[in-house]
Formats: sequence, structure tokens, C-alpha cells
Amino acid sequence: MTTMQAADTGTTRASGQDSQDGFGSPRGGSAGAAAAAARGATALVTGRPDNRPHVFTLSVPFPSALEADIACGSLAPDAEPHRDAVRKELSVSGSVLAVRWRAEDSRLLRISIISFLDQLSLVMQTMHRFGPPLSR
Repeated sequence: MTTMQAADTGTTRASGQDSQDGFGSPRGGSAGAAAAAARGATALVTGRPDNRPHVFTLSVPFPSALEADIACGSLAPDAEPHRDAVRKELSVSGSVLAVRWRAEDSRLLRISIISFLDQLSLVMQTMHRFGPPLSR
């Protein structure tokens, strides 16, 4: 189950089951969003009281630390099209890939997150088809 936390004036918890796409938005979700939800990804969204930037954090668990490192290495080279408006940081802690976005514009943040989830879905599908990686 995916849990999102949002804060514009306060903090509320919402289960992904409360929306049509499982990620709190009224529109249909992407395959990447569905894949992340199926894998047990968690997300944290913080809002903009007093003109602060939007921050979105996504944690994606993998079966092993090696698979998390492979996913991070596959996703890290993709630079943001709007580097000045959206900042994305990837890190790995154990077998969890963590991604953190900061953006002033919520629309650009949403576009960046959706694009990343699509790329993440492709990486996860590819890793699944090739099977578990051999140890390095």
C-alpha cells in the first residue's frame, strides 16, 4: 500500500486507495505509478506555507541493495529538463532507493514525478525480466 502525506496548511494522511490512480490525483495514473504502488513505495509531500518550495520524497524498496544500486545508476543520468525549477536527488540506503524533489512550481513537479515513475517502471520491468543480478 502506498501512503502519501500532504501539507499545504497542515498535514493529512491519505491512502492511495482514496483516488482513482492510487496516488491522490483525480486523473488516471501511469504504469510507473502502479508499479511503484505494487512494490510498496512510500511518498511524502510537503506544501508551500509562506512561499516555500514543494518537496516530494519517494522511497522505493528493492529485494536487495544491489538491485537498488542498479536502479539508481540507471535513473540518475536522466537530468531534469527544467533544472533551475525542479531539483531531483537520488540516493540508496540499504535496499531502498530514495528520491527527493524540490520545486517552486507544482505543475513542473508533477510532470517530473510522473516522468520518473514511468522510467522507474521500465527499469523495474527490465530487472524483473532479466532476473536477479549476479553479485558484483
